[in-house]
Amino acid sequence: MQKSKEIKTLDNYAFIDSQNLNLGTLHAGWKIDYLKFRNYLRTKYLVKKAYLFIGFIGKNASLYKHLQECGFILVFKNVMEIKRNGKTTYKGNVDAELVLHTMIQYKKYRKAVIVSGDGDFYCLVEYLSSKDKLAKVIVPNQTYSSLLRKYSNHIFTLSQVKHKLKVETKK
Repeated sequence: MQKSKEIKTLDNYAFIDSQNLNLGTLHAGWKIDYLKFRNYLRTKYLVKKAYLFIGFIGKNASLYKHLQECGFILVFKNVMEIKRNGKTTYKGNVDAELVLHTMIQYKKYRKAVIVSGDGDFYCLVEYLSSKDKLAKVIVPNQTYSSLLRKYSNHIFTLSQVKHKLKVETKK
């Protein structure tokens, strides 16, 4: 009896919490190369579309252009500007948008790759897993929500491939 070959096609989608990814890798001591990361998602997880959820700040136009050139589909969130002690910070929680877009696109992908270690996505991970639509939960480093540990068989720590995905410093 001959085994049928599984045809590998790009039919998975990634949904990425950009703040969690960026801060998580920086906290682990490295900076992610987004072009390498997009290629990694394509080759390792057969990701056809990679949605990156990010707060919109006008002065970051060149960053947004770069991310789009890397192959990400950007979903912007309005941010709140917070001024304290002469410093300006921005707050833009993308959790609701990420969950909403994951469900809007639900019938278009075979499996979802969720990139975040945030426990706020527990219900999404639980639902996708129950419907056999969860490919992987990629967490930036070893520090991620204990709520997600129930799905440890789906969790991959990005720091394991840091050597492939980090920004190379010029010598």
